Amino acid sequence: MLLLMFFTIPMDAQCAMCRAVLESEEGQETARGVNNGIVYLMIIPYFLIGIVGYFIYKNNKKTSKTN
Repeated sequence: MLLLMFFTIPMDAQCAMCRAVLESEEGQETARGVNNGIVYLMIIPYFLIGIVGYFIYKNNKKTSKTN
């Protein structure tokens, strides 16, 4: 999973309405900013779920050693 974070394919992550508004801009800087913001907000839940999963795994591993 860690490798997937380093080897990604660039993609657009905009809804249809946002894309229509942002395509009219000449420099496309705002569109890049919106895409980066969407991807940033999308990563946080996966990161948090990964942390919770790690602690559950570690807790289960610890309890299985004591039994």
